[in-house]
Amino acid sequence: MKKFGFGQAAVYVVLGLALIPVLFPIYYGFVGAVMGPGDLATYPPALVPHELYWQNITDVFRSVPLGRFYVNSAVQAGAITVAQIVTSILAAYAFAFLRLPAKAATFGLFLATLMVPWEAIIIPNYLAISGWGLARGGLAYLGLVLPFLASAFGTFLLRQAFLQFPTELRDAAVIDGCGHWRLLWRVIVPLSKPSIAAVGVYVFLSAWNQYFWPLILIRDSEYQTLQIGISQLNDAEAAQPGLVLAGVALSLLPTLAVVLFGQRYIVRGLTAGALR
Repeated sequence: MKKFGFGQAAVYVVLGLALIPVLFPIYYGFVGAVMGPGDLATYPPALVPHELYWQNITDVFRSVPLGRFYVNSAVQAGAITVAQIVTSILAAYAFAFLRLPAKAATFGLFLATLMVPWEAIIIPNYLAISGWGLARGGLAYLGLVLPFLASAFGTFLLRQAFLQFPTELRDAAVIDGCGHWRLLWRVIVPLSKPSIAAVGVYVFLSAWNQYFWPLILIRDSEYQTLQIGISQLNDAEAAQPGLVLAGVALSLLPTLAVVLFGQRYIVRGLTAGALR
């Protein structure tokens, strides 16, 4: 049995101390959501509620249409996730296996889009989307999704995963009569589930936490996303921090669930192309 030495113990202690500032905001968000006004007003702040105050959570649903905001965010994040997975798979297959003119230069140009900050193109995107009438009514869902249908990061990650497939496996599939579509969907995609799941988790978290784009685009409060709804709690109920913390805790639940259930896919997917 391997001995647990002093050096290893020191590493665990340092990692544990570093974990405290990372987890504390999440902890206090959930604990503060069930704290009463007295606990939240004490100095120094209480770290454990003296009694559970569930009224904060019920008041959130009475203050803003939180259920509607949940649906809006779920539609936006789900549509963006599905769209980016599909486009990333198709683009990654093309860059990995197809013989294209100037493929390396095109792929380099494609990756160069990662260096363009979103803030630099948000105004042209806003003018285009609002000019097409996609900022009001039910079409607002399309406006939220349209600028995010493709991702250079997802394409890069899946291309690296696709390049790990043995040449013999692809040759055998071609000999058996597989065309490009059948090879992609029957062979490569099923064997690349960890990488595809990693892309899906990353895209979903990014889409779910979007704030600035829905804020400037959507003009009807009925179609605002959850992040904007939480900010409305802060504006309308500034004297009730427990209400704001309850809204934040409720908004964190989907992202925490995705991270907890998808963390193994994130690790496996991000390391799939590390070695060749």
